Amino acid sequence: AGPEVFMEDAAEIGRRKKVICAAHGFEGLFPLDKEISRVGVRPAELAHAIYEANVGLMLKADLLIANVTPFRGVSMDAGTAFEIGFCTARNLPVFAYANVTTLLANRILAKEGRQDSDNRTLTDSDGMEIENYGFFENLMVEVPARISGGGVIVGEVPPREFFRSLANFERAVLRASEMLGVTAGTP
Repeated sequence: AGPEVFMEDAAEIGRRKKVICAAHGFEGLFPLDKEISRVGVRPAELAHAIYEANVGLMLKADLLIANVTPFRGVSMDAGTAFEIGFCTARNLPVFAYANVTTLLANRILAKEGRQDSDNRTLTDSDGMEIENYGFFENLMVEVPARISGGGVIVGEVPPREFFRSLANFERAVLRASEMLGVTAGTP
């Protein structure tokens, strides 16, 4: 799961991710695996078809590896957050990774936050409290990953590789194979 599906070379990224999965004993599923016709389809119908295809893939999955790299803002892709919740509800192990290391509270502070006079409470530009648990992402995303998959693997990548680098993805796949006792050739 992740925002890679929005990239113009998404299919190639998916192919590369599947190669990494296979090298560690997994069969990778990628959101674009099911081809959906866009010809003559209204936007709402296309959205429903994409949703059904993605849910179908999640129902086939044995675990989830989610890219929680900030996307279009300070937080992760909303669709990926849904997928984490869906797979958590199915009691699947969730492994997460990101291509930056800055914690959520610090990302918000850098963009629009401030520290209140008590030097403990962080608020955004609307005066809303910023959750500050020392997590990379919102607690409803990170806690399931911590419980079932060992947390969020983070690492800096060159800016031009922000969404293309698969180094942290591979680290997450390796962690999954180690935690679940999967070896190459035994998906």
